[in-house]
Amino acid sequence: MSLTKPYDENNIFAKILRGEAPAHKVYEDEHTFAFMDIMPMAEGHTLVIPREPAVNMFDLSEAAAEAMIRTTRKVAHAVRTTFDPHGVICAQFSGAPAGQTVFHIHFHVIPRWEGVEMNLHARTMQEADILADHASRITGNLA
Repeated sequence: MSLTKPYDENNIFAKILRGEAPAHKVYEDEHTFAFMDIMPMAEGHTLVIPREPAVNMFDLSEAAAEAMIRTTRKVAHAVRTTFDPHGVICAQFSGAPAGQTVFHIHFHVIPRWEGVEMNLHARTMQEADILADHASRITGNLA
């Protein structure tokens, strides 16, 4: 069974990249864009996407994959500095059975604290002012 499906130019992340949908930006460069997850699993949950249209890691070019890893690492360092968690999850889900809910490849950067439960994936919207504060704090800690 193939994980590859046609790329939908109207998915929410494509709209964010085109400026047609709002996002609380953390970082951007010519290849990638990072922003706050509006339904975070934990405080500071950040997403990293490529500018290249790709459904999952199997559709992504090698150059875009390399750029995503560099940006994910950079963002993870800033999230760790900002929130001082006990650990950080960096995850990528390819395909709906793996948990992918937006079909534009993305990495999740999720701070984790011992003894603190994570929210369920893609369930509860966070308030915009909290996301804006988190984005500003993370951006301030980018190297």
